[in-house]
Amino acid sequence: MPKSTTSKGGKSPTATDAEMAKKAADVAATRDAAKRITGASVVIFDTTLRDGEQCPGATMTFEEKLEVADFLEEMGVDIIEAGFPIASDGDFEAVTAIAKRLKKSVVCGLSRAGMKDIDRAGEAVKHAARPRIHTFISTSSIHIKHKLMKTEDEVLGMIADQCARARNWCDDVEWSAEDATRTDIEYLIRCVDTAIKAGATTINLPDTVGYTTPEEYEHMFRTIREQVANSDKAVFSVHCHNDLGMAVANSLAGLRGGARQIECTINGIGERAGNAALEEVVMAIKTRPDVLPYVTGIKHEMLNRASKLVSAATSFPVQYNKAIVGRNAFAHESGIHQDGMIKNATTYEIMTPESVGVSKTSLVMGKHSGRNAFRAKLKDMGYELGDNQLEDAFTRFKALADRKKHVYDEDIEALVDENIANAHDRTKVVALTVIAGTMGPQSATLTLDTDGTHTTTQSIGNGPVDAIFNAIHKLVPHEAKLDLYQVHAVTEGTDAQAEVSVRLTDPVEGKSVTAKAADPDTLVASAKAYIMALNKLQSKRGRLHSQAVG
Repeated sequence: MPKSTTSKGGKSPTATDAEMAKKAADVAATRDAAKRITGASVVIFDTTLRDGEQCPGATMTFEEKLEVADFLEEMGVDIIEAGFPIASDGDFEAVTAIAKRLKKSVVCGLSRAGMKDIDRAGEAVKHAARPRIHTFISTSSIHIKHKLMKTEDEVLGMIADQCARARNWCDDVEWSAEDATRTDIEYLIRCVDTAIKAGATTINLPDTVGYTTPEEYEHMFRTIREQVANSDKAVFSVHCHNDLGMAVANSLAGLRGGARQIECTINGIGERAGNAALEEVVMAIKTRPDVLPYVTGIKHEMLNRASKLVSAATSFPVQYNKAIVGRNAFAHESGIHQDGMIKNATTYEIMTPESVGVSKTSLVMGKHSGRNAFRAKLKDMGYELGDNQLEDAFTRFKALADRKKHVYDEDIEALVDENIANAHDRTKVVALTVIAGTMGPQSATLTLDTDGTHTTTQSIGNGPVDAIFNAIHKLVPHEAKLDLYQVHAVTEGTDAQAEVSVRLTDPVEGKSVTAKAADPDTLVASAKAYIMALNKLQSKRGRLHSQAVG
């Protein structure tokens, strides 16, 4: 056993006491050092509308982008990257509209190093109360050689030119070193120094391919800030992808290295494996101030609602065990866990459900429930619907309650998410009758409503789902390829709603969209999901190319 020591007061502390005292001192030193380096405030830069929308199948309509932007500003997001203006006319229009609309958040447009890109971004964000241009170029040797096909000195010249050009449009210029974590550190120092001298006010060093580790990322920021002479003239930013599952950990490590801005997305959506999840970053900072001595301006009670809004807009479901906002994040099934929760919730919950906008209150909903109870239930679940949306959702809820013995929270969630997702759809399912069984062929009679006009057709197929999709193809001719058809039950029981996910790809543009719909009848849910996906795909192209036939 270790020897005990005697204090002046005569008490002999144990080794555990000494270890705890040392740990507390180390934590305090870490906190004080971090505050000296970075200050307490961390800027939250949300790129759900740009990097998040680049996730295959996660395309949002113009109206959905405006709704998400409004919510992000209300939630306290400091900077909203509204899109990539030169990518398409639709992106330019969305960024312009958001720039004109928002009053508090910085509105940012992304651009590559080309002058046309930068000018297009400048045109889009110039209407904002607080505009920013975010311009980037690759700096790693593998990108410079194989993608840019330039020399390092040529890239340095491009950095100076792009930052100066962006600065002509606005005073707030962010420059990013694409693939920074695979860039030679000495060359990266030269790039950062060049960008700051040319007018960049924020320096973003992204882990573009999700390659780095927390220790490496922290060291990179610390080294850059120490060795770039004018580093104090810029805010440093992290942007981490989740290819190895370390995006949030790396982002927080960047703060320890001196970064003061975190770039992230709602639900962690984004290219490939996604980005650092905004809700995880925010709640990690809030929950662990002992080792993460920072603050954000995010209203964390709105996180659950933000998650649902983006999930509905993109038709990307949130995995059940997703941290912070997943359905099981505050669920306890183990008997040992339940016993601990009953005695004291802190035994197994490190944060309260209410802190992220999840209510513990459970209203039992059924066919006798009225509008006020339904409205209250939706509010408890984090939904705020307009009068028309509420009336439509309530009508569908009553219809569902007549068909199901028990209406669970998950049923209501699926119903409302679908209602939000297809609120602006031009084509909707009106009626469906399917004849199926062992004596084929199976047939489907389908009626659709397109801009108020009803059209009906009948079709056969190799199974009921095939028959339904063939009928849809007759009424809405298209060349879209079905990449995914997936069914799962929303709740338990034989009367559970089926939730169907459909992914379609446009063979011309190569773009994919995903839509989901729920209904106690799996075949009805299948038809609705397919139609919703078609609406999203064709909306992205600007209009419905198809014409209904009688």
